[in-house]
Amino acid sequence: MISQNLKGASAVENYFIRLSSSEIGYPPQEKIKALLVDNFPSLGHLTALRFIEWVQKNPGGNFALPTGKTPEHFIKWVNHYLANWQAPETMKNLEKFGVSPSIFPDMKSLHFIQIDEFYPINPNQHNSFFYYVNQFYIEGFGLDPQKAQLIDCSKIGIPAGEKLDSIWPESKVDLSLRYRRALTKLEDKQKQVLEAIDQWCQEYEQKIRDSGGIGFFLGGIGPDGHIGFNIRGSDHHSTTRLMSTNYETQAAAASDLGGIEIARQRLVITIGLGTITYNPECTAIIIAAGEAKAQVVSDAIQQDQNVKYPATALHILPNARFYLTKGAAKKLIQRQFLQLNQQPQTSDEQVEQIVIDLAVSKNKKISDLTSNDIEQEPAAALVLAKRGVPAPELCQMVKNSLIQKIENGAKVLSNTRFLHTEPHHDDLMLGCLPIIVRHIRNASNTHYFACLTSGFTSVTNQYMKNQLSTLHRYIDSAWFAEMFRRGYFDPKDQIGRNRDVWQYLDGVAADNIDLKNEGIARRLLRNLIEIFEESDLTNIKNRIPELEHYFQTQYPGKKDPQYIQRLKGMGREWEAECLWGYFGWSGANVMNLRLGFYTGDIFTAEPTIERDVAPVLDLLKKVQPDIISVAFDPEASGPDTHYKVLQTITEALKKHEEKSKRPDIKIWGYRNVWYRFHPSEANIFVPVSLNMFSIMHSAFMNSFISQKDASFPSYEHDGPFSELAQKIQVDQYQKIKICLGREWFYEHPSPLIRATRGLVFLKEMSLPEFYQSSRELRRALENQ
Repeated sequence: MISQNLKGASAVENYFIRLSSSEIGYPPQEKIKALLVDNFPSLGHLTALRFIEWVQKNPGGNFALPTGKTPEHFIKWVNHYLANWQAPETMKNLEKFGVSPSIFPDMKSLHFIQIDEFYPINPNQHNSFFYYVNQFYIEGFGLDPQKAQLIDCSKIGIPAGEKLDSIWPESKVDLSLRYRRALTKLEDKQKQVLEAIDQWCQEYEQKIRDSGGIGFFLGGIGPDGHIGFNIRGSDHHSTTRLMSTNYETQAAAASDLGGIEIARQRLVITIGLGTITYNPECTAIIIAAGEAKAQVVSDAIQQDQNVKYPATALHILPNARFYLTKGAAKKLIQRQFLQLNQQPQTSDEQVEQIVIDLAVSKNKKISDLTSNDIEQEPAAALVLAKRGVPAPELCQMVKNSLIQKIENGAKVLSNTRFLHTEPHHDDLMLGCLPIIVRHIRNASNTHYFACLTSGFTSVTNQYMKNQLSTLHRYIDSAWFAEMFRRGYFDPKDQIGRNRDVWQYLDGVAADNIDLKNEGIARRLLRNLIEIFEESDLTNIKNRIPELEHYFQTQYPGKKDPQYIQRLKGMGREWEAECLWGYFGWSGANVMNLRLGFYTGDIFTAEPTIERDVAPVLDLLKKVQPDIISVAFDPEASGPDTHYKVLQTITEALKKHEEKSKRPDIKIWGYRNVWYRFHPSEANIFVPVSLNMFSIMHSAFMNSFISQKDASFPSYEHDGPFSELAQKIQVDQYQKIKICLGREWFYEHPSPLIRATRGLVFLKEMSLPEFYQSSRELRRALENQ
């Protein structure tokens, strides 16, 4: 803990620095100051307090705030303080944090500046940033709309009598019209609009500069390091402009826009890096959570100024800051070294991390590392000194540990009841399918699979149109009419539901599209009967054109009404039944909890005991598991659904343990395409063969048919998630192969190990260990 105030830090920052185990900066390695907190919600709290502190000292100032999910907890905390300012407890807390409770923030005096916007996009769409800033900032914070500088695409360069969709009929903008002759009347209009947009951008920029520039800037950092939409390669002196983006940015925007297909077409209007840094007194804060952001954070803070790293443009601002979770700061070398040095002793996990990283960086087996190798690496030398053992002994300890982890992953348990949980329907498959399959092959084990949300947000309207088209081909057939008469499509008929799956899987086995399509049509009809509570087939047929019209006319990314959410979610549930049907499990072993916090809103509600924990507790009572698989994201670095599910399971487990008197339950924490374990963090390494890769990809492409086109992909891979999962598992294997040597695998007596070409990392935990991992985040959430 830091005991004294630091010069150059604000009162709020000094409070959080005193809570931290590190300073705010470590020059010369760190070229911009950084402040660390424990988790994502705490990041929002710190940022909200710093913003309020700035507002108090800068009435009438210019400020810019981000959109998307990044500022969720920032917005919640600002609203909390504005709404409860006069409450005695609030005033006491403000004073504790270094904010004067006697000065209510004059929000009406401020001048808001919108950072960016997709182009073209209707400003009335709920997924436009124009709509977002009006809802959450102009209205939410009580700002004066007359003092806001906004980006309304419908008013930028559009001639009288025209609209966005008449100028850009398919929402495609050809920037080459800036430089070439128009070839058609439509292109002539488009060229004029582009010229008008460029002029508008220049005037937008000039207006910001004429008013003194931006006084407070808050932003996230994208997967390529982008700030605003200033992607990798952006000029550090760039100004407001219309521009195209790169794949990483498009993938990150896919969820906002309704799919990568839409995001690929969209351009953006963004303020420039030079816009942000124009005011030398600007308080520019970048927030980042989780280990997935560690590399871009490291580049932004530790690299010299370079267009490859957009955030390095902020190095020239004395008041620039990075507010980070500890995971996001993991690659800040000097900070990590000094924290390690402050510890009286090092844990085995820390030793493993340092030795593994050293071996990989030198491309050497651990047993081949020399004393000289260790002494040249400061962290390794420090660990060696603290442990007080010879280098070979330290390296042998790490090698033995890695071998034990592989042996743990090669074991197969018997007579065990498994409950495999997942936030989304493909999380288990992408995170830990190999170990599930290996334990399924032992018939003495029992498996249950539970998805805690309905996953409807990852289903596109185009996919639903295709599903309805498939149903069209079957619903008028005599065979469907006969099945309907017999009651086959009764939504409660579990045997019928299983037959839907078997029909589809028979089609997969036969590579017969008609058999597969009939299975799809059967389940879709069954779902429509359940949703509309219809017992008349004619009425269901009449519903289909209504649904087709909806999916045709609604803009991608729009929040669906509840019955459409339910229909899309039921499609995802059907896919999960098909996946586990692959391995012989019926629908009775596949549970869908549809927890209530998952609503499709940009900021979903926090889990509650009654609505969300109770169904999970009922599931635990029913299954009575020995081992529970859990998506493990204790720092809230992945999709927000993941950590909300984690908290829900944690609370339910505590209640279940108390009632069942079962302290022996084990947790298998898994991670997947969104975030990863370092080998030192995991204690089970599951061997993955080429055969298992083939099974995983085939099962994904045939089961998760709504996802095989990768409409909502990872920024790391332009393709289906099964391909990315394989890449990750291969990378993990390659790292361990370096550490142990290829001979260890290729000459191993076990064919399982010799066949290994990938590894899945898991973390087995006792209940107390699991509770400890999620405890701090739960406290932060309760403070909301």
